[in-house]
Amino acid sequence: MEYEFRRNPITGLPFASFSMEHEVFGRWFSEELADDKALCLKLENAIDALLNGSIQEWRWVGRDLTLEMEREQVRIFANVLGYDGSTELEEEGLSLYDAESMADCGLEDFQSVLHSWCSYLAGN
Repeated sequence: MEYEFRRNPITGLPFASFSMEHEVFGRWFSEELADDKALCLKLENAIDALLNGSIQEWRWVGRDLTLEMEREQVRIFANVLGYDGSTELEEEGLSLYDAESMADCGLEDFQSVLHSWCSYLAGN
């Protein structure tokens, strides 16, 4: 998963862009997490709890996107999708381009990106 952080030259707001299959992560970091340092800390604590086994899953529902974390995997999806894991279209031989609406990655990969984002916000 490749990514880049920068600031909008006009607004000064942080912006994240991710590789093609993980584009929705860029939207989530830029629009949902943005520069919320308190949420960064909350997410880091949730990841620690997942890794040490004190919780099994953690979910955060934002304005447009939802973040779900489990011990092995992190999933981000658009709220309008109503994600339920259904494969109805696939069974009919159809598929949708959904990289801008849904993606997943490993928990440790997400932890690394989150740490980078939070450090970027802090100016480190």
